[in-house]
Amino acid sequence: MANNVVKVNGIAIANITKLNGITDANLVKLNGEEFTGTPPDAHTLIASATASASATLEFTSGIDSTYNEYQFHFLNMHPASSGVGFQFQVNATDGADYNDSPIHTTHVQAYHNEAGSDSGLAYSTGNDADQSTSYIPLLAGLANDADSNASGVLNLYAPSSTTYVKHFISNIQFNNGTYSTQAFTAGYIEDATAIDNISFKFSSGNIDAGIIKMYGVIK
Repeated sequence: MANNVVKVNGIAIANITKLNGITDANLVKLNGEEFTGTPPDAHTLIASATASASATLEFTSGIDSTYNEYQFHFLNMHPASSGVGFQFQVNATDGADYNDSPIHTTHVQAYHNEAGSDSGLAYSTGNDADQSTSYIPLLAGLANDADSNASGVLNLYAPSSTTYVKHFISNIQFNNGTYSTQAFTAGYIEDATAIDNISFKFSSGNIDAGIIKMYGVIK
């Protein structure tokens, strides 16, 4: 049901609990307009992990059948080492060491330098994965300059399914020296067992700083 009523007598519906003794939950229409009270936020923050010279950032709870889509938001991920990739791997409910679920991906990077003299869009064969049980690249070549970082989102779909493989899409923007680079990674986890853990790390060295937030998207 759409929520077409925004205000009543200048008062936002979020601030109204009753109309003539009727609560929001029991109101269907107001003067013919559909009324649903305050709509829920599509995204629910489940957990947040903050790095401080961390080898990995992991989410080991909260991934279940509650949501059909989970989003992992990367905020200012900064590596301790230079020229590194940002990676992830998962655990199924029957695994515990992040090396049991094969992942197949495709990886594309677009880049443009500050001088405007070099740009391109290319499939990156060195950063794709063919049924790999190792950590999977989401980007490559991130510098560790003081102002360098990476930010973006990984979408993981239906991880609790016990019938299908699990698809994901990642879109991350980062700077590599004087280059602005956007990395697109997509693929699937070739495991019909439910996925309940996910781990992130750099290909070398620690995660010097950064925040990863895990959201559930309402069904």
